[in-house]
Amino acid sequence: MSQTDDTAPPEQHLCFSIYSAAHAFTAAYKPLLEPFGLTYPQYLVLLALWQKDGVSVKEIGARLHLDSGTLTPLLKRLQASGYVRRDRDPADERQLRVELTENGRRLRGQVAGVRQSLVCALGGVEAPIQSLRQQVDAVTEQLRAMPGKAVDREP
Repeated sequence: MSQTDDTAPPEQHLCFSIYSAAHAFTAAYKPLLEPFGLTYPQYLVLLALWQKDGVSVKEIGARLHLDSGTLTPLLKRLQASGYVRRDRDPADERQLRVELTENGRRLRGQVAGVRQSLVCALGGVEAPIQSLRQQVDAVTEQLRAMPGKAVDREP
């Protein structure tokens, strides 16, 4: 293991670079999603539902690494916008299921160009983007596997 200096400036820490990139992504998505009345976290929820509709709040939280305290207000706003509906699961009344409405399904086609806009802003080539994503995913998994971690636990 190589030695690190915890007192190094923030710019020399990987965590700071990823933190800064997360903010930059959110800022880049904002003007692209505003015409649809969406925030970036709401967009992520919709992306998950477009892949698999009619899932529990718990399942969405696990997939997106969001706790129910964060997810519930997002889902309420998406429901108020007419994109999703939340209902008790008939098989287990304790579970809340989330389904896309017709407007929510239609929105998928309307926001189809959002991701492409970001890909273009990042050079327009998918391969290096996916390579970087895989590297960041590997770092994330290593951090989640740390013993005694105080890092984002699965909900």
